[in-house]
Amino acid sequence: MSALQQVQAAEVLATPDRHAGRNTTLLLISTLTIMAGATISPSLPAIESHFAGSPNVEILTRLVLTLPALSIVICAPFAGGLADRFGRRPLLIVAALLYGLGGMSGLLADSLPGLLVGRALLGVAVAGVMTTATALVGDYFSGPARDRFMGYQSAFVGFGGLIFLTGGGMLAELHWRAPFAVYGLSLLLIPAIIAFIDEPVRSRLSTMSVASQASARTAWLAVFAVYIAAVFNSVAFYLLPTQLPFHLNAMGIGSPTLAGLAIGLGNLIGAIAALAYASLRARLGVIGVFGLAFGLMATGYILLGLANSLVTVLFAAGVVGLGLGMIMPNIAAAAMAAAAPDMRGRVAGGMTASIFAGHFISPFVSQPMIAAFGFANTYLYTGLVVGCIAVLGGAVAVLPARTDRTKKADFRG
Repeated sequence: MSALQQVQAAEVLATPDRHAGRNTTLLLISTLTIMAGATISPSLPAIESHFAGSPNVEILTRLVLTLPALSIVICAPFAGGLADRFGRRPLLIVAALLYGLGGMSGLLADSLPGLLVGRALLGVAVAGVMTTATALVGDYFSGPARDRFMGYQSAFVGFGGLIFLTGGGMLAELHWRAPFAVYGLSLLLIPAIIAFIDEPVRSRLSTMSVASQASARTAWLAVFAVYIAAVFNSVAFYLLPTQLPFHLNAMGIGSPTLAGLAIGLGNLIGAIAALAYASLRARLGVIGVFGLAFGLMATGYILLGLANSLVTVLFAAGVVGLGLGMIMPNIAAAAMAAAAPDMRGRVAGGMTASIFAGHFISPFVSQPMIAAFGFANTYLYTGLVVGCIAVLGGAVAVLPARTDRTKKADFRG
């Protein structure tokens, strides 16, 4: 039996209860990424009103939601390197602690700059949390099992988005600061991390043969393609949490609870779609899933641009969420499949940075469009652009299959 097979056999013999605790902890950790922005999204109009006298309040208010993304973009690659060199577990514990402290700082901040400092620290924490969580899934699972768990992970993120967005909206009805208290939940996960999250990478790599390690190579072209898809997806998707509350206000629907419900519904639909990700991946392949998912997002944004009531807004948000539920596990699973075992932390860090680079860029793309065209047309035009990407992805997915069928027909002839 090879060294790698011995490690895998030892993992199989681990107690089922410990595996269940480990997997549950990983899923709960995953919800922290959506909570970073989603929880306070319904509070944005109230934050803008509270700091109305501040210079550039419109763009700074959006940065309250998206500034963590800039910290993540800067810190995630370093987090990936630290995770590969020193281990996932210690980095995850520190990140969860910083997450709670940075997130709850909004309860005390008395200025927009002070609020933004706390949000920047939250972003540093999210870089560590998301990078290590993704790398750990890559370490613990492989093949179809990894695809299934990535689907479950995205589903948990979606369900968490509904809970935190709706809860954030309800708390925002009480006071705009109230949703910041929710970030303290990360502190409750630290005991579970200590109890259930083992350090798989260092022990596994130390027992693998040199030949086994040498045979594993990172497919960098595929990794960079995934990064580009992640950036584009985030730029498009983040139009929902950053601008939908203001779009609803313009439609005469100003309740933070309803804004949270609309955004959270997209997460709920996405969570349900993510549960079917493994079977979709097996049938359509990575590129096919991208094409289908971007097509659904395009449809949702076009419908959102044409919406004239809360019901149609909710339906459109659900369609966007359906696409998102397919894209997010596809990004993570494709990145981990392309990464060599000793590079998973770095690849996961780059993936995390790519996702949140799109989050940070999104307001700078959307705000000029809104100023020029209005909310409805911005959603409509975004849908058309995303639709073009979907058609391109579908064509790339279909052409190889047609080529294979043609070759087989020529051979039979």
